[in-house]
Amino acid sequence: MATPTRNGAARGADKGNKFANAGAAAGGFVGAMGGSFMPNININVNRGSGRHAAVGGQSLLPPPEFNSPAQVRDYCNTLRAAGVMMSMEVAMASEILHSVLAAVPDPEGRAFGSRIRAAKVSRKMKRSANALRDAAKNAAACYSVFQQEYQEEINRVRHRARRPKAPSMNWAQQ
Repeated sequence: MATPTRNGAARGADKGNKFANAGAAAGGFVGAMGGSFMPNININVNRGSGRHAAVGGQSLLPPPEFNSPAQVRDYCNTLRAAGVMMSMEVAMASEILHSVLAAVPDPEGRAFGSRIRAAKVSRKMKRSANALRDAAKNAAACYSVFQQEYQEEINRVRHRARRPKAPSMNWAQQ
């Protein structure tokens, strides 16, 4: 039999319920605050000639047309920029997910059970953010390796595209 406390409530009988209510209150607070910490996401869509439209809808990347070094550079730079941007957004979402889930009380009442469960879930999203960051690095490395491997062909075209040297005046010959 539980013994009553000073305020008349039985000791031990409502302990789990008390913490469940506190956890629900904290979760409601964190959930309400989570929306204010979320960064704004702006998406700009340029509708042009329709060349960049994907088959099923809009794409973040230009079409994979690699007919010139400039197109390779543009594709790699666009992929790198998209990867960096998405990596930061997913990393922020991972932190927000972890903080929201850490406030949910553990059903078994373990001391740090809610934090452990939140870490297990948010770890996968952190790995996604790292994979996007690695994709951005590899896109930059792709163009660098392209320049190294095809330097001879690129220089051959560059030299052809330059203006021919104007004949120099030989002042010694009179």
